[in-house]
Amino acid sequence: MTGKDLLKTIISDNQQRAIPVVWERMLKIPIDSNKIITLSGVRRSGKTYHLFNLINQLKEKAVPNERLIYFNFEDERLHLSSKELDLILQSYQELYPAQKLSDCYFFFDEIQEVKGWDKFISRIYASISKHIFITGSNAKLLSKEIATALRGRTITFEIYPLSFAEYISVLSPKLNHQNSRDKAKIINFFDSFIHQGGFPELVYQKDELKDKILQEYFNVMVLRDLIDRYQISKSSILKYFCKRVIGTSAGEFSVNKIYNELKSQGYQVSKDTLYMYQNYVEAIYLNRFINKYSHSVVKAESSQKKCYVIDQGMGAALDYKLSQDKGRLLETTIALELLKQDKQIAYQQNGSECDFVVIKKGKVITAIQVAFDLVEPKTKEREIKGLVQTCIKFNLSEGTILTFDYEEQLKRDGIEISIIPAWKYFTSGVSSQKEKPDNDD
Repeated sequence: MTGKDLLKTIISDNQQRAIPVVWERMLKIPIDSNKIITLSGVRRSGKTYHLFNLINQLKEKAVPNERLIYFNFEDERLHLSSKELDLILQSYQELYPAQKLSDCYFFFDEIQEVKGWDKFISRIYASISKHIFITGSNAKLLSKEIATALRGRTITFEIYPLSFAEYISVLSPKLNHQNSRDKAKIINFFDSFIHQGGFPELVYQKDELKDKILQEYFNVMVLRDLIDRYQISKSSILKYFCKRVIGTSAGEFSVNKIYNELKSQGYQVSKDTLYMYQNYVEAIYLNRFINKYSHSVVKAESSQKKCYVIDQGMGAALDYKLSQDKGRLLETTIALELLKQDKQIAYQQNGSECDFVVIKKGKVITAIQVAFDLVEPKTKEREIKGLVQTCIKFNLSEGTILTFDYEEQLKRDGIEISIIPAWKYFTSGVSSQKEKPDNDD
């Protein structure tokens, strides 16, 4: 039970405290869309700071503090049930009896902590205010409840850790990759980025603490987002499963393989349970599964998946083999960079092998191969062959090979091939230029 006095204190404290200066993120969240804005993503990725940025923007437009209501439902002082959520509105009205609730902006952080939150939000939207912003760290929970209760009244944005362009804009915003001295700095930043990742808290953190912080992120996700939320009793099996998911990053994922490993070690667990765990770890944004490309949606969904941990730094901090594998770290980084650009991606393995194809309106529009370096002639020929075959298959005139720092332009079998350092591809606008306008638009 949470009393009104405490709620009033929380409301007042949040209105009076100084909102921190936040870094500019590429994703722009609308302020006055008349829709419920939902921010969903992995813990510590910056969802709260997106809310703070919106609050700062409103203050710059002279919206007074009294009209800004922010609640973090992970506040340990709060013990609200769904029936008690209305106490927030009652407490606010007692604090500001002359203020219209319809003029207020509501910011509800990690709202999935309260069961039945969806009905409360739906009621506010229907009868009180159209200015509602919510965040959550569980994709399945939010999407399920939004689909049933909010019905088209919301716009959802997925929040990831920093992209590489955001990362260097924080560390050194005026770098120019055309300048040789700046280029060396960018390459050094990119090397750090593929090993340490893009969680905002780590950017200015001491190197010796970064792995410990990332490991603690993982422990909180497993305990709070999985074990507590889904009432999982076999915690040792779950933790093993999660670490195997992370260790598989940039590789094909197999529940059957993990099942056999556990069975050989004497653990009793069903395949159905492991498939359920697979859904859970994706729901809390621990990883992303990428389908094999197919014209058929059913075939694509039922295909063998490739797995990518949600942040390459977290993967490196939790799995030693991954931390030492520059090729898989680079591929993981590139997969995440493409997802951060809201691109639909798959991998190609039907007669030709290609790490990523970018899909728009059901059509493959871009083919991307990943190779840390192309020093070995056999490696270079293999990567070129897979890319060329994929481009021919999908009637593409050009393809891209992303490397750590090798660059070349060549043509093979009529296909223009750009070999580009990944850091340049994601900082110079090349990745956007590759997507040509659809003639059907």
